[in-house]
Amino acid sequence: MGIFEPFRAIGYITSTVPFSVQRLGTETFVTVSVGKAFQIYNCAKLNLVIISPQLPKKIRALASYRDFTFAAFGNEIAVFKRAHQVATWSKHVAKVDLLLLFGEHVLSLDVEGNMFIWAFKGIEEHLAPVGHVELCEKFTPTCIVHPDTYLNKVLVGSQEGPLQLWNINTKKMLYQFKGWGSSVCCCVSSPALDVVAIGCADGKIHVHNLKLDQEIVTFEHASRGAVTALSFSTDGRPLLASGGSFGVISIWNLNKRRLQSVIRDAHDSSVISLNFLANEPVLMSASADNSLKMWIFDTNDGDPRLLRFRSGHSAPPLCIRFYSNGRHILSAGQDRAFRLFSVIQEEELKLKPVIAFDCAEIRERDWCNVVTCHMDTAEAYVWRLQNFVLGEHILKPCPENPTPIKACAISACGNFAVVGTASGWIERFNLQSGISRGSYLDKSVTKSYSHDGEVIGLACDSTNTLMISAGYHGDVKVWDFKKRELKSRWDVGCSLVKIVYHRVNGLLATVANDFVIRLYDVVALRMVREFRGHTDRITDLCFSEDGKWLLSSSMDGSLRIWDVILAKQIDGVHVDVPITALSLSPNMDILATAHSDQNGVYLWVNQSMYSGAPNVDSYASGKNVVNVRLPSVSALRSSEADADDKKTQVSENSESQTAASFLISPEQIPELVTLSLLPKSQWQSLINLDIIKARNKPIEPPKKPEKAPFFLPSIPSLSGDIVFKSNESDDDGEDEDKNKDSKNSMKNFDALESPFSKLLKSSWDSKHFSDFTDYIKGLSPSALDIELRMLEIIDEDVEEELIQRPEFISIGQLLDYLIHEITCRNNFEFMQAVMRLFLKIHGETIRCHPSLQEKARKLLESQSLVWQKMDKLFQSTRCIVTFLSNSQF
Repeated sequence: MGIFEPFRAIGYITSTVPFSVQRLGTETFVTVSVGKAFQIYNCAKLNLVIISPQLPKKIRALASYRDFTFAAFGNEIAVFKRAHQVATWSKHVAKVDLLLLFGEHVLSLDVEGNMFIWAFKGIEEHLAPVGHVELCEKFTPTCIVHPDTYLNKVLVGSQEGPLQLWNINTKKMLYQFKGWGSSVCCCVSSPALDVVAIGCADGKIHVHNLKLDQEIVTFEHASRGAVTALSFSTDGRPLLASGGSFGVISIWNLNKRRLQSVIRDAHDSSVISLNFLANEPVLMSASADNSLKMWIFDTNDGDPRLLRFRSGHSAPPLCIRFYSNGRHILSAGQDRAFRLFSVIQEEELKLKPVIAFDCAEIRERDWCNVVTCHMDTAEAYVWRLQNFVLGEHILKPCPENPTPIKACAISACGNFAVVGTASGWIERFNLQSGISRGSYLDKSVTKSYSHDGEVIGLACDSTNTLMISAGYHGDVKVWDFKKRELKSRWDVGCSLVKIVYHRVNGLLATVANDFVIRLYDVVALRMVREFRGHTDRITDLCFSEDGKWLLSSSMDGSLRIWDVILAKQIDGVHVDVPITALSLSPNMDILATAHSDQNGVYLWVNQSMYSGAPNVDSYASGKNVVNVRLPSVSALRSSEADADDKKTQVSENSESQTAASFLISPEQIPELVTLSLLPKSQWQSLINLDIIKARNKPIEPPKKPEKAPFFLPSIPSLSGDIVFKSNESDDDGEDEDKNKDSKNSMKNFDALESPFSKLLKSSWDSKHFSDFTDYIKGLSPSALDIELRMLEIIDEDVEEELIQRPEFISIGQLLDYLIHEITCRNNFEFMQAVMRLFLKIHGETIRCHPSLQEKARKLLESQSLVWQKMDKLFQSTRCIVTFLSNSQF
């Protein structure tokens, strides 16, 4: 692996696969496909909960039930429990296009009409299907739905037009509906019995009664595009939502049998899925434009409004740039959107595609600090990122002869913006007022323009002394920034494509159409470096923050890293999809890339920041170019994900499981520790329990009440629970029964044993301490202190008798428990507090007995080893938690 290792891809929200919605407890979750992986969002705020590992092929269908997610890829179906793959169902020969959750079974339907029935409870025993149904010939399935209250029956729509009702229990077709002479695109069951809605390719929606085979009402899209998604409202409103192939969502009133409202600009592409949330006036929609949106019906006129949304680029981004010290990424794409990952979503205002932009963080709070140039547009737009809005000024250079703007740059002070046009005109503007502050004219040119041809690049130095411009014909010019006078110029010798200037070292990198990168010293006016190696058009390049590295990408699929000081290539990688734009964060820890025909932004981790290697040569490839896969949506690499899947065990789900079960709980990562996630006060109180008791000690002794209350007689118990004494015996035999109970309670210690001691003993016997850990985590600090003090040995017996005492045995078992937990590094901070309290109470007993001393020595070794590994890890690794927390989109 080279300097930059694939990390993850961002900006992917959904694909062309319909989503799956399910409700757990009081929360609703939606599962969406993003290529070869799926993501789960919590609908409360559309925040990302789970990202799955990568599958070998793209996902074609999704279904979900509680912790389980079923993803069809190719002719196989992967079964996930949370984020871990627990099984793979392989029976289909053709590609699986449809999945349907059917009670405790999942129905899978392939393109050849084979329907298999799978049982997912007890997956390890049911890797083979429990049933198979083969549909009729000349019947290509397009959708499948289970009509409510129809036992063991499903309705299947076809591309040919007819629909068939099948009983999956008897494997027989019960009825065939002739259809309406158009392909069935979608079908959904309504809250009314026997009624379904069917969307067709001709733009018509048929609300049909299955029992009577009669049509109730027909609606038609005005755009006449195919009906791609349908959903009935379940909150009591008689509404039907439909989505079309042109991105329009229509809301139909079923009582009035007419169109109620239309969301014309709902999406930029075909609507893939619609779903009214259960018993809520909220509609969720997904589209092929890489967006997921929620609409709420809370207005007086009944029209929906946008509640919340997640969206990414619907077309590949062309320009990317790190912003705000590497915490955000600015991107602009062919979809006419200008986005800031990952704190906010872009404004709905869509201009023409951005071809170039520049930003300056120094004036973010004062005025507009971003300038964008748009395709075939003679104006440059400014943006105020402080409020994430379009600025109030539009920069219009050379109004006498307007031509499209091709390049822009913002001065280091953030006060000025310089723009260059296709006709060679360069003009400076004040960003605060938007007023022109003069143009840069080369008097030696006959037309009195800056360049005799298109301006392909602009740059300003760090002191507002120099402004550098480059023309398409290969001429590079250095100007006096304030006086706007030409100071010097030189010719590269061939047509230029792009320039990049590094303000710290004063080097200008130029890209020519001969695939050669040349570095010039702007002050000395001479070429200092020349880099060759790319075999196709160079798409982008950037300097590292310290100016020692230069990164370049090309349409030949390579990404090369050049050492400016050593004047050589130090690393090179090749990816399957060419890189079109790249940006290295100011901290040099993350590289962001955009690729042709890819809508997301891909992140790469700089291995030199996290490895203990002394020099670059130990992990770089030098002049060689190695093949590397693109980062996946999930940060887990495929090998790690496969290993996790093999280790994951399947367990039965309880009926009362809540949405909290969606949290990922991976196994212990080597060299790291796992925290208990308990409140800080709970484990810190164990350490300071004596101080708390002293502070809370009462000033005066309790006063005796005037009249003592009546107490029911109870039986002594170590558990702390009150056990009342039975009064079935007569008064005459009360004394005799009391003596018998007293003798039995003293003889039978197990009857008085607390749950603490019972769980400790059973866990120690089975060598599985998870139940015991859960129990003590649920105790209050004072209760845990009492349980440990109950084992305290006060009177010293003979050694042979002492080791037989239950308290002595429990102390030894607790030492074994602490050794196990410290070694496994589970519940780390809680175990440290428990160990401190335990040694404080029983330290003297351990010191006096050799058998306990040996276990204490093992505990010390385990504790020292864990802390040594942690110290080493902290010294050799830099934390990237800040970046990751701001990269969730």
